[in-house]
Amino acid sequence: MDLAVAITDNLSTAVLVLDANRTVEYANSAAEQLLALGQRRMQGCAITDLYQHLSVEHSTLMAALTGDQSQTLYALSLATLDGRHHTIDLSFSPLPDGNTIIEARSIDQQHRISQELQQYAQHHAAQLLVRGLAHEIKNPLGGLRGAAQLLQMELEGNELQEFTGIIIEQADRLRNLVDRLLGPQYPGQWQSTNVHRLLESSSQLCILEGEGSIEVERDYDPSIPDFLMDAEQLEQAILNIMRNGCQAMHNRGTLTVRTRSKGAMTIAGTRHRQIVAVTIADTGPGISSEVRDTLFYPMVTDKADGSGLGLSIAQNIVSQHQGRIDVESWPGHTEFTIYLPLRSTKEHV
Repeated sequence: MDLAVAITDNLSTAVLVLDANRTVEYANSAAEQLLALGQRRMQGCAITDLYQHLSVEHSTLMAALTGDQSQTLYALSLATLDGRHHTIDLSFSPLPDGNTIIEARSIDQQHRISQELQQYAQHHAAQLLVRGLAHEIKNPLGGLRGAAQLLQMELEGNELQEFTGIIIEQADRLRNLVDRLLGPQYPGQWQSTNVHRLLESSSQLCILEGEGSIEVERDYDPSIPDFLMDAEQLEQAILNIMRNGCQAMHNRGTLTVRTRSKGAMTIAGTRHRQIVAVTIADTGPGISSEVRDTLFYPMVTDKADGSGLGLSIAQNIVSQHQGRIDVESWPGHTEFTIYLPLRSTKEHV
């Protein structure tokens, strides 16, 4: 075996060699694992035929392939042909004979840590902001509503009372909005529940709201046991994410719901022995870059008729379960994965 081939086949970094026609001439073992394709399948293919999606402009990719200097594109989102997602750094090195070496280094773990820290910072900042605003809004709002009620009792005639009724109605609407921003105000009832029951209930509601134009594909792990949760609140979080996906598809498309039992995982600095992963994927246009970094802030949405509260409330509920939400999105595919610690009724919440 050629020494250079033997060395590259033992690298953890994925390596592709493109010939002068920009088609694959060689791929090492790490590239086969990353792309889930054999070397024979890749040989002779253009690089753009090896994946579903890569988060870089085509012109930028071509410039990197045809340039005469080495360069690296950082933190790119890669969706492979079999639907798996990776975050990679992609390096291009031109060779004197016209070939190009491409190196793809997976940074999935670093990306997950960075995403978790970012979400935690967003959640903490949003909660501080909302609590401060709630105090500043609720007190004068209560006085305004009380004054309107007193005025309503003094007024004669339905026409004038109609105006005070509008004031009271709008004051109640604003108070409800603030309560929704704050999330659950009282401890819920924690009990051992089957997560698939919540998923089925939420799926049926989305199908009804979509008037039959939403198709739900289920891929459940039957080994997942009942575990401790606030079922009412967690169902609300699941429903918010499902509705978000249905709205993105304009109530026409496929919603995929998948559950998996996973091993130990650290969430927000706490190590959990076993985790349940609930993935909800839609076939919508994907999340726009304008809102991707602030997705879980309250009142942030890219929908014309959206309130921007659904994902913020979902994250608040999942955080109360000591879990987290991961998001992956590219055109035609968006998935939210909820990670929840699997706990028995004997463990402290």
